[in-house]
Amino acid sequence: MERTDHRAMLATAVAEARAGLAEGGIPIGAALYGPDGVLLGRGRNRRVQDGDPTLHAETVAFRAAGRRRDYRGTTMVTTLSPCWYCSGLVRQFRIPWVVIGETRTFRGGHDWLAAHGVRVVLMDDAACTAMMRHFITARPELWNEDIGDG
Repeated sequence: MERTDHRAMLATAVAEARAGLAEGGIPIGAALYGPDGVLLGRGRNRRVQDGDPTLHAETVAFRAAGRRRDYRGTTMVTTLSPCWYCSGLVRQFRIPWVVIGETRTFRGGHDWLAAHGVRVVLMDDAACTAMMRHFITARPELWNEDIGDG
């Protein structure tokens, strides 16, 4: 199923990323949409706020969506290329679509996802890139911790 509303979906993830930044966290946001385009769950990276290293934006959005029998036709939207942990979540639950705001500041597992049949849409969104570049410059120690270089 082709999506024509990627920009609107990404806006949800961007709003989450901005909220996370305002809370003193890492500005990465995500949202999970159903096959009909209905928002199922949204979230932001909460590693700093909750002191829990597993609370990446994609996992928070996934948890917020609640239990589902399957994830056919769903779309995970994220402001940044998903790390290996979050890429594994997408593969484990067979989420068929991933929309990514930007890949310039971090090159996660999106090529691997595409190689395994996930339809990956790279938005190359300037606002997502600018937000991450600013954060990385302002908080390099926190960024390095988040990506495992801490």
